[in-house]
Amino acid sequence: MNLTRLRFLAGAALTAAVGTLSLTAANDWPQWRGPHRDDVSPDTGLLKSWPAGGPPLAWKATGLGAGFAAVAVVGDRIYSAGDLGDSASVIALNRADGKPLWTAKLGAGGAPGWGGFAGVRAVPTVDGGLVFALSQWGDFGCFDAATGREVWRKNFTNDFGGVRPEWGYSESPVVDGDQVVCTPGGEKGAVVALNKQTGAVLWRTTDFTDEAQYSSLVPVDFGGARQYLLLTMQHVAGIAAKDGRVLWQARRKGSTAVVATPVWRDGWVYVSSFYGAGGNGFKVTAENGSFKAEQVYANKVMDNHHGGIVGIGDHIYGYSDKNGWVCQELETGKLVWAEKEKFGKGSLTFADKHFYLREEKKGDSHVALIEAAPDGYKETGRFAPPDQSGTDTWSHPVVCDGRVYLRDQDTLLCYDVRAK
Repeated sequence: MNLTRLRFLAGAALTAAVGTLSLTAANDWPQWRGPHRDDVSPDTGLLKSWPAGGPPLAWKATGLGAGFAAVAVVGDRIYSAGDLGDSASVIALNRADGKPLWTAKLGAGGAPGWGGFAGVRAVPTVDGGLVFALSQWGDFGCFDAATGREVWRKNFTNDFGGVRPEWGYSESPVVDGDQVVCTPGGEKGAVVALNKQTGAVLWRTTDFTDEAQYSSLVPVDFGGARQYLLLTMQHVAGIAAKDGRVLWQARRKGSTAVVATPVWRDGWVYVSSFYGAGGNGFKVTAENGSFKAEQVYANKVMDNHHGGIVGIGDHIYGYSDKNGWVCQELETGKLVWAEKEKFGKGSLTFADKHFYLREEKKGDSHVALIEAAPDGYKETGRFAPPDQSGTDTWSHPVVCDGRVYLRDQDTLLCYDVRAK
């Protein structure tokens, strides 16, 4: 074979590989809040409005157990977690029809804290043929994605000296290159990075010892450094991905529970939490390898409990217990619009210029479609999913590859929202 022909074939193979990787990324939801941890789906070509009864139901699955974890969708499989009997378990389903494929024990089940909220909270993270999952009690396991075979396991309190938050560990771990990163919290170091293949400790943030809350880390590249955004009860911070050093931190006082994952955009960090804390905008700057974070505003426009916040363009969207559904300017904190009467408290995700809202109302939850626009609340459809559990619907909706996934305790519903 001549050299020109060999180069041509190599180039074609590389093009095909890149195309396959792009296709996989566009059609998967491998972790909490999607490919970039921003709750923004890359989907297009979706319905812009729904019929009276909602979009068509593609399939219904049961057997997910008790819990509040949403789903990860990778390849031909769906992954979640829940309490099956007295055990917290990781669950794999067939993506095409929701049929069960395997379950693996993660640890003890049950309800940490007061209130009796049993079940796994954290969404599994899927990467490189491995599934990483965390239980409410801090059991952290790595499993083979194809078979459910356990690869390794750790415990946040026993192995890392972590301090479990009142209602149990809830974060979804970050997989970044060869490491998996999580937040056991505590005096030995708030954040720990492990070798994803073996579970061996790579580094800890020994200079940052806040206790864990319920928020998840967000990887970002800024100022020439890969870093993880971290939100605790006391701080918002940037942790160096290569060694766990604190690159920057700012005081930000929460109360009772800090849940929502931070939003990042071009050096801006936005955080919000309930119980009187409200929302804060920080500007992070970098110069000659040094970082600084300054608070630009703090107000009560957005006091998000646990339904999440999403940044689109120059605006932040989410549910505020004070103001209802809110659109807020990212860089000023100014309220743009608020709507509290038309749809109740809940969670949201974004796809194809629309938000999918999920009401948390116990036993009577609805799902709504609204335009993602700064000029007001514009609803274009709603429906009530069947077979509701009668508990609060705290699992966030997921939009992936033309489907909407709605977890309600033991049941997972899959709706087809592709425009025909």
